[in-house]
Amino acid sequence: MDKTATPRHERDVEEVPRPKYRLTERFWPYVELKDEPDEEELVSIDPDLRTALFGDPDLAFSITLVFPAFKGEEYIRAVSIARGAAEYREMGTGQMLRHRARYFPSDVIKLRELFSIVGQFDECDVLVDDRPVPYARELWLPLMWFLISR
Repeated sequence: MDKTATPRHERDVEEVPRPKYRLTERFWPYVELKDEPDEEELVSIDPDLRTALFGDPDLAFSITLVFPAFKGEEYIRAVSIARGAAEYREMGTGQMLRHRARYFPSDVIKLRELFSIVGQFDECDVLVDDRPVPYARELWLPLMWFLISR
């Protein structure tokens, strides 16, 4: 055997050319994601998930009214009152449009004014600290009315 001959495994391997560029760390064409969610994303997540991710929020006690679009002249007034809430958001479109207005105890008069318009609809939801609770209409709202000074 010839001692100067190259071993078989070295002869069969082809030389792989090195690329002239280096791949970057990001994966194009994917979108760059933000590290932190914005305010709208935080508002839209489930309250239990928000608590699990970020701990207990430092929000005061609140009542939220969620109501659909309805026909009548009172609708424009209801939306106007809802937009004056501490937090207001519209969700969905068309027949699935829902208005969400959060009120704190200091705004109980505005809450009662809005509820007097939208409370007549069965589709109106009353949430206590962003959660549906039993007897929210029958118990929690009347308790809020006690905060109105005469």
